[in-house]
Amino acid sequence: MEKKPDQLAEEGKHAFAAGRYADADRLFTEASQGYTLAGDRLHAAEMDNNRSVALLQGRHPDQALETAAGTDKVFESLADPKRQAMALGNQAAALEALRRFDEALPLYEHAAALFEQCGEKDMRALVLKSVAAIRLKQGKLGDAGMEMLGSLGSVEKPNLLQRILKSILRFTR
Repeated sequence: MEKKPDQLAEEGKHAFAAGRYADADRLFTEASQGYTLAGDRLHAAEMDNNRSVALLQGRHPDQALETAAGTDKVFESLADPKRQAMALGNQAAALEALRRFDEALPLYEHAAALFEQCGEKDMRALVLKSVAAIRLKQGKLGDAGMEMLGSLGSVEKPNLLQRILKSILRFTR
């Protein structure tokens, strides 16, 4: 008996959680195909994004980028800015892993703006930390500090270390 896309997606999530990224990739691919055949663009794109993350974790950033490409447009067309932001973040992460920093930055920045629009402060903070990390890799220390300050400002309940860092970064401006 052939498995339904929902079952394959659930198995893919379990494989991913267990660190079996190749299995997760295969299961998410099968789920995406099933959703596509059923005409469910939203879930097919979501599975492609999940697959992209599995490929990135499995150290296949080129395939991760290829898999996530265009999924943000699907979510945009379905008026789902949170998933659109996640898709942009996945594409940016793949570009970052490929050391294509100048291409990754605008995608991260667009994702951060969408997360802010959705009220997803923690997700926005994560994206801004990635932007800061790229700025550091590029040797742009001032820009990196400003990005880090912005990411810390997005955290609703900063821990002690985050509060200290925020204070230090304010003095360096």
